[in-house]
Amino acid sequence: MKFDRKVNYYETDKMGIVHHSNYIRYAEEARIEFFNYIGIPYKESIEGRNILSPVLSFKCNYKHTATFDDILEIDVKIKQWNGVRITIEYIVKNKKTGDLVTTMESSHCFTDMNLKPLNLKKEYKDLYDIFIENM
Repeated sequence: MKFDRKVNYYETDKMGIVHHSNYIRYAEEARIEFFNYIGIPYKESIEGRNILSPVLSFKCNYKHTATFDDILEIDVKIKQWNGVRITIEYIVKNKKTGDLVTTMESSHCFTDMNLKPLNLKKEYKDLYDIFIENM
């Protein structure tokens, strides 16, 4: 799934370039949109079932700068999924120029409200199956 995100002025630094900390936000926005797109509305299907999805790791490799008013096209894919942990890949390009801006990867697990790991294949097979279908 591709998600477009316009760079806001306040997201840039003194050099006029997107501050590196904003890419984590872009990834989170894209991940939530991806979940909605594949049929797992986050508020209803994750939070509504009292499931938590903590971030285990985040990687970001910067390739090219992005600046105010650029439209970033974020391609979101499931890279790995085993029923407990999921790794999401994000490829970010400047929509106008086609320049590769960054590649990112976030890993998450699914837990109950007490942070006990959940195996979605066993406990929420409908969610597990949707993730499998979208790999």
